[in-house]
Amino acid sequence: MPEILRFVGPDRAAELFGIRLIGVNAETGTKLLISLVFLVVVVGVSRLAQRIVTRGTNARENIAFWSRQGIRLAAAVVLTLGLVSIWFDQPGRLATGVGMIGAGLAFALQRVITAVAGYFIILRGEVFNVGDRITMGGVRGDVIGLTFMQTKIMEMGQPPAVQNADPAMWVKSRQYTGRIVSVSNTKIFDEPVYNYTRDFPFIWEEIALPIAYRDDRARAERILLEAARRHSLKSTELGADALAELQRRYATSPASLEPQVYWRLTDNWVELSVRFLCADHGVRDVKDAMTREILSELDAAGIGIASATFEIVGLPELRVAVAGAQRGSATQSNPLS
Repeated sequence: MPEILRFVGPDRAAELFGIRLIGVNAETGTKLLISLVFLVVVVGVSRLAQRIVTRGTNARENIAFWSRQGIRLAAAVVLTLGLVSIWFDQPGRLATGVGMIGAGLAFALQRVITAVAGYFIILRGEVFNVGDRITMGGVRGDVIGLTFMQTKIMEMGQPPAVQNADPAMWVKSRQYTGRIVSVSNTKIFDEPVYNYTRDFPFIWEEIALPIAYRDDRARAERILLEAARRHSLKSTELGADALAELQRRYATSPASLEPQVYWRLTDNWVELSVRFLCADHGVRDVKDAMTREILSELDAAGIGIASATFEIVGLPELRVAVAGAQRGSATQSNPLS
């Protein structure tokens, strides 16, 4: 009865049930065992280091995030160099192996390679950081994680103007939906990445109100401005050099930071739009407080919100012919108004 596994010949080739296995010998078996042990050690040390870093920097999520990325990247480099050293002990074999592996990866794993390339571009910090509020791959939300292949986003809702976007949202403002979405890093090459917080963590918002032509439009404008000044971000809260640094780095034109009201004529009303500055988070709370105050002040001033309704002021005269009991009877007319 043949042995289950034995090594024969000068190169110690492996035989399984008397069948010689091509390319498998004592040397490759030893390398495989060493590779598995090396892999377990590197992965274990990497995860232990990430836990230690996370516990030590709970109050500073940015530091914990980038520390984890650095540990993962270092582990990947050490693992790659170690496996290459174990399996390719001769430069000629290494060059041949790298060439064959590179050709295969380039053909079969194009999207994977692109995703990894996107990961390294993101690591530069020029696109977004953890905690940034972005739109990437059609997903709006805050960045909560990053891997070699994907970016994890805590999804948020959409304003009514974009409710028909794909995928549609049931939350009608920029607040969390509760879903965590994984987006491929390749999206930074395919689509624009919108960043709400990069370099200038503030956004301009607007509230538009239709005011009837017969109402006091100047009073309505003052109400909007007063509410915006009370609840929006003050120019003194921006920091001394925030806007100046943005203009210096990106050559943007100066922008007004004070609330302003703009008028627009329509067929049915005057649309008053108040424009104001907010922090990138908490916009819904600001607009909610402003809306409550504006409505209260408009009611006190006797100013209504115009709507696209039709007022019927009269009907044309109608004549109804009533047939008599006998043929040829007179026709009676009743006007209705």
